[in-house]
Amino acid sequence: MAPDQLDQDSLPPYDILDAILEGYVERDKSVADLVAEGFEEAMVRKVIRLVDINEYKRRQAAVGPRITARNFGKDRRYPITSGFGRKNW
Repeated sequence: MAPDQLDQDSLPPYDILDAILEGYVERDKSVADLVAEGFEEAMVRKVIRLVDINEYKRRQAAVGPRITARNFGKDRRYPITSGFGRKNW
């Protein structure tokens, strides 16, 4: 990040971001499901896009402890090529 840059300059407030991420990552909810829960569609699509386009970074990271019901490793495997996920953006 740049000096004086904050996460919330480009992301929704953490309480909203956490709820969207939990729905998408932990509970396999779709854009439509999250929008039906009351989240703004453009925001949901942006967050999902950021998760999907950064999938390759999770493959490069060292193995870490599991701290949730699902992790990004063996529990959530998505292709990092072929445009997977673009239907959600």
